[in-house]
Amino acid sequence: MKSPEAVTVGLAGFGNVGQELARRLSEGAIPEAGLVAVTARNLERARSATRIFDPKPRVVPLDELARLCDVVIECATAEAFPEIARTVVEAGKILIAVSAAGLVNCPELVDLAREHGGRVRVASGALPGLDIIRSAAEGRINSVHLRTRLRPISMAHEPYVRERGFDFEQVPPSAPVQIFEGTGAEAAKAFPRHFNVAVALSLGGIGLDRTTVEVWVDPDVPGAIHQVEVDADEIGLTMISRNRPSTNPRTSRIVVPSVLAALRALVAPLQVGS
Repeated sequence: MKSPEAVTVGLAGFGNVGQELARRLSEGAIPEAGLVAVTARNLERARSATRIFDPKPRVVPLDELARLCDVVIECATAEAFPEIARTVVEAGKILIAVSAAGLVNCPELVDLAREHGGRVRVASGALPGLDIIRSAAEGRINSVHLRTRLRPISMAHEPYVRERGFDFEQVPPSAPVQIFEGTGAEAAKAFPRHFNVAVALSLGGIGLDRTTVEVWVDPDVPGAIHQVEVDADEIGLTMISRNRPSTNPRTSRIVVPSVLAALRALVAPLQVGS
């Protein structure tokens, strides 16, 4: 049972991530936050999916969701992100973003948030050591490099991959294959559904154009592995995260906990980390 003073929470997107968040919030994972409403591309399907929850959140259009909630969690897609983000910050509300790659397509978002009193927080649990990278960015960071290894099946249907002649579904590789090398901005453009990590790392560090990224498919990894190398005046860093896949091969299991951690940081009386 949520207290009457609980922060009201809405979900924009109601696929695997959204439904798991709804389950945990409905079970009281964060007592200070109460789920009140959801929106989705298909509202009727979302209404059907909410029937199992108690209390059952309302299913409403996006603009109504922004009016109803103090905090909106975006758990949709990079393509849907700009409309969701603009609607939420123009309503003066807080947005917790999962699809960080969508920020590349919404360059005016920070100015909109300032103008309307909204705020944006990027959930980034799949990325190792973002707190310490942000701390290093208060001084001077000389270089940031991300090396990512992914399962072939998770990249098999990406247009960027198929346009370069790879068919990882029909002809899975027997050894690691490099499929990309470039900047964070180029990675976000090439893989809008995958490289939320590259965007979050870039925004927390030295920017999309100075962050370098390489991407490999590797048949021997059980889930996405991200290795981050940082050279800064105050510190040198080598960090590795080994993510476990969820039921959706494109999504790591840590995504839902990372969103809950971001929400908890907003509402809990004690916050650990910067």
